[in-house]
Amino acid sequence: MLRWILGGREAQGAVEKNTVLVIGEEQPKNSYTELQVLKGHFDIVRFLVQIDDFRFASAGDDGLVLVWNAQTGERLQELRGHSQQITAMTAYSWPSGDSTHTSLITASSDRTLSLWDPDTGNRVQTVSDLQSSAKCLLVLDRLDLWISGGNELCVWDRDFHLLCKTDHHSDAGITAMIELPKNCIAAAMDKEIVIYRLSVSSSKLDTTVSEIRRLVDHQDSIRALINVNDQAFASGSHVGELIIWDSLDWSIQAYERILWDEPRPEGQAEIRLGFHKQSEMSVQHLASDGQFVIAAVGSGLYLYNITTRSVVAYRKAAHDSNILHTMLFPDGQLMSCSEDGSVRMWELQDLPLPAEPASAGFFGMWTFGRSNKQASQQVKKVPEVTGLRTLELTGDLIGHSGAVQMFVHFPDLGLVTCSTDQLIIVWKNGEMEARFRSLALFQKLEENQGL
Repeated sequence: MLRWILGGREAQGAVEKNTVLVIGEEQPKNSYTELQVLKGHFDIVRFLVQIDDFRFASAGDDGLVLVWNAQTGERLQELRGHSQQITAMTAYSWPSGDSTHTSLITASSDRTLSLWDPDTGNRVQTVSDLQSSAKCLLVLDRLDLWISGGNELCVWDRDFHLLCKTDHHSDAGITAMIELPKNCIAAAMDKEIVIYRLSVSSSKLDTTVSEIRRLVDHQDSIRALINVNDQAFASGSHVGELIIWDSLDWSIQAYERILWDEPRPEGQAEIRLGFHKQSEMSVQHLASDGQFVIAAVGSGLYLYNITTRSVVAYRKAAHDSNILHTMLFPDGQLMSCSEDGSVRMWELQDLPLPAEPASAGFFGMWTFGRSNKQASQQVKKVPEVTGLRTLELTGDLIGHSGAVQMFVHFPDLGLVTCSTDQLIIVWKNGEMEARFRSLALFQKLEENQGL
């Protein structure tokens, strides 16, 4: 890979630089040795949504939605209609004859919702003059419905008919939603998770939504909410709380508190955070493969095993600044992107034997216990950590000059990233691309009879 791609870089913004691993130009486990830069946006690109096996859509603060071919880098459609920044975007698929048609739903700060056909670029449906802009969207494929979340939760059908909605939430809007069993929805609203239940009639015209429970165990604003598997979901807060919930009865299965502070002296009842900023502890993103949950906490990564309810591995300083997006791959592979402009690849490896025992100083930033609001709560500290593994840096993709907001992965085509630098980069497997070019050349020579 070119030196300018793999070279050093400074952390973006006024962020205290941590001591992190530095990987050189020799990255034998990094297959992304070619990149293609896609231009078209003129402001921050915040959202990427995969449409099918080769297409994706991008959107951000310029109000544009662009549809791309991930294989060729061609811009296929330019969807114009929103007058302000895009606040949420998702794909919506339904059967169409013998195939499946996929559309795009977008929400904007201009208080509109739109349905787009990525094949033609047409805006098929639109709803305007909403009471508030939607901050998140959720498609319920099984019910053929979709939900928008903002200062109220609204339930819509495929034709953009409003079926029902909740009361106006004046204090805090809905920032994230997930689908739960038995027609239930979990919505993050400031420090609380509100459980709603949908009652759907056969005609869908009599659909209703009702609040049935509020989960109030978080002590600060919820920043991430994801499904883990059919039995569990997870949430993370601004003060480093990670809670695993039961998807059926909404009870707490596990509670973790991630702290940067040094271990407290024996007999000290409270953990003091000292000079550390809250942003350094905030759970910015969660991802799961059904067995593990990866938490991006400030600039660190923490891998948690749902089955054993234990920490598997962590890196306190995985990036130079806050991590914004993560992903788990098969065979112990992880990926993360950060405000520092980098995308990093990690591999879960066993610690070399014999391994030194984990002292309190080695793992002093973790505390365990059930959450409550009483100031006299005693924090239980794990004296040692068994079975701990390590996250080894295997690749560092340097191409963006601004914070990398998120990425999507195409198994056969590569990785797509977006950034505050207004660019989209498609990272490709260099060896595979070389084979494709050679094959294309041979085919061309054969067509021209070797000339």
